Amino acid sequence: MTSRSVTLIDVARAAGVSKSTASNALGGSGRVSETTREHIRNVARELGYRPNTAARSLRRASTGAIGLHLPRTATRLDYYMNLAFGAVERAREDGLDLVLLAPGTAGGAGLASRVDGLLVIDPEVDDPEVPDLLAAGVPVVTGERYLGGGVAPSGAVVCDNAASLVALLDHLAERGARRPALLVPGPGSDWAAALRTAAGAWSRREGIEVTVRTVPFATTPVEAEAATASLIGGASGADAVVCAPDGAVPGVLAAAARAGRRVGSDLLVAACVDGAAARGSGPQVTAVDLRPSEYGRACAALLSDLLAGSAEPGAVRRHEWALKVRESTAGRA
Repeated sequence: MTSRSVTLIDVARAAGVSKSTASNALGGSGRVSETTREHIRNVARELGYRPNTAARSLRRASTGAIGLHLPRTATRLDYYMNLAFGAVERAREDGLDLVLLAPGTAGGAGLASRVDGLLVIDPEVDDPEVPDLLAAGVPVVTGERYLGGGVAPSGAVVCDNAASLVALLDHLAERGARRPALLVPGPGSDWAAALRTAAGAWSRREGIEVTVRTVPFATTPVEAEAATASLIGGASGADAVVCAPDGAVPGVLAAAARAGRRVGSDLLVAACVDGAAARGSGPQVTAVDLRPSEYGRACAALLSDLLAGSAEPGAVRRHEWALKVRESTAGRA
């Protein structure tokens, strides 16, 4: 049985409940015990049930609040804090409060009775809370697509992350790089998966191999330094390093200093996420400005439009990025 063919009646039958009970459980309404509600949601996930949004409109705001879920390891990062502030500002303009969801909230009782919708940013396939959030019975907007299965989000705001990395690699090649390396998380998020795919496609197109090194999603400076040191050692080491995770820049620069490499001349350094570290380092680091505050605003705006019925379920909106060229990729004179 495919996700398109599964109906609410199928879920009700498999769960051993009435259609109305199944509807109330999945919609977060009605007098349904938490045990029964959880059982029905589990059955719905197993069957691959997706609500028929064409048959019922997404409900309008009733609590006056929306929830925000960030990657588990990334709440300390500059990028996500700016994104959250942007979402807060846009939600406030629509008369909505924004609640930052603490770890474990997804499995808590009555989430659908406390918020009217959810923002789930950079959902990772190994985050156990994301499936529960998507099945919470309220509209969900994801920042970047979710690569896992189950209930589909109500909408998404996406960047062309592949194009941003290609622009970085083209820039590095123009500045003389012939042995570029990329520090990037595993392919558990749409963002990281797009960067990995783009690196491979660029290598084949240009005939220049990009050495890909896997690092954690929220890489610490120490982890970034260790990864970079192993890439730039020796005469045949990398002559350019692109760090994908926000917060990795200080570690890359520290490794360059230890190796006696001059950033901006014999080692080019760039970042896939602009932030305080890239702008405040010496030298300043070339980076992709993902405009996180505006991104947060765009996610909140789409969710607000879905709640108001002015956006169609399944809507995907594009968010623009910009390349900020700085001293770290000046190249050889």
